Amino acid sequence: MNPTRVGVDLAKSVLQIHSVDRHEKVVARKKLNRAQMHTYFKSLAPCLVGMEACATSHYWARTLMSYGHRVELIAAQFVKPYVKSGKNDANDAEAICEAVGRANDAVRRGQDGRSASDAGRAPDSEPPGTLENGVMQ
Repeated sequence: MNPTRVGVDLAKSVLQIHSVDRHEKVVARKKLNRAQMHTYFKSLAPCLVGMEACATSHYWARTLMSYGHRVELIAAQFVKPYVKSGKNDANDAEAICEAVGRANDAVRRGQDGRSASDAGRAPDSEPPGTLENGVMQ
């Protein structure tokens, strides 16, 4: 059965994945090296992939998006509550998979309510009482 959601714990040489199907049944728990990671995700049907935001996550996000997957990066502080037992790569991958699957998108939103993908964009209209050309309105 094809997974609908995959959690990936990134490391230097060995990457751990945890995937579930649409019924939340575990499809795969695997340890992959970098070459195997490319092969695995190329052969996988497009799905949601979650990763902790870190230095290498942006590289992997671009790569997996080029294979047709939808990728979401999550800050480690939002993954930690989903770790069920001891800290290891397999448990972290499972927690990432769980965190990315939550319906509440507020976890990935900033304090201003905009999503991380919108954070770099200027708002459509400025609220009243803001500076315009250096003059308070």
